[in-house]
Amino acid sequence: MPTLSVIIPTYNEIDYLEDAIRSVDFADEIIVIDSYSTDGTAELAEELGCKVLKRKFDNFSNQKNFALIQVKSDWILFIDADERVTQRLKAEILKAIESRRYDGYKINFPHFYMNRFLYHKVDRVLRLVKNNGVSFSGDVHEKLHVEGEIGILKNFMLHYTYKGLNHFLQKKDSYAWFQANMETKKGKKASTFKLIFKPFYRFFSSFILKRGFLDGVPGLAIASINAYGVFSRYAKMYLIKKGLK
Repeated sequence: MPTLSVIIPTYNEIDYLEDAIRSVDFADEIIVIDSYSTDGTAELAEELGCKVLKRKFDNFSNQKNFALIQVKSDWILFIDADERVTQRLKAEILKAIESRRYDGYKINFPHFYMNRFLYHKVDRVLRLVKNNGVSFSGDVHEKLHVEGEIGILKNFMLHYTYKGLNHFLQKKDSYAWFQANMETKKGKKASTFKLIFKPFYRFFSSFILKRGFLDGVPGLAIASINAYGVFSRYAKMYLIKKGLK
């Protein structure tokens, strides 16, 4: 049976981490890459038998690439502290890595908002990969690079995405700064067209094309805040350009 390592990046996740770790207790090793938490997250991970690495946070890709160096298993699964592997997904993961049909697998993530999972608002993300020269790039919404064919797992990863409206907005604002800085470094510019069209398209894509309207008010809220996140990114790019950050 091929071996499996799980990598979990953390910073002050003590309220969420234990359930995440227990949901992947079928792995051969669990590596927690911690950004010097102050709430006991790292200590809890050690108590639960995880291998804990500590590194000062600079961006998401560098954190995970640092942890990748430590992995000896055949396969790697990446999860966050607020995510849970269900029993059905566990069985599918074990079957997938034993079949060796693909070199990586995308997993479906329904959003969690207003105390319910929004199964019509689903992100499909590459999270399970063969340990063969994989790496991450990008400061935020980092991209996982893997050679070979990619499959898709059917079962859902539960993701307790947002802890409330304020947390949702703060998270969007934080990501917007990361993305604005990254895009500015690449020489990209904000424009009036992008400030108007990009947020509108994000709302349209989330609420109409991806059928968020089927989730009712929570779907409308998600689409609206996603549109705000896009607007915020381009507004921040404009501020950075003008030296007004």
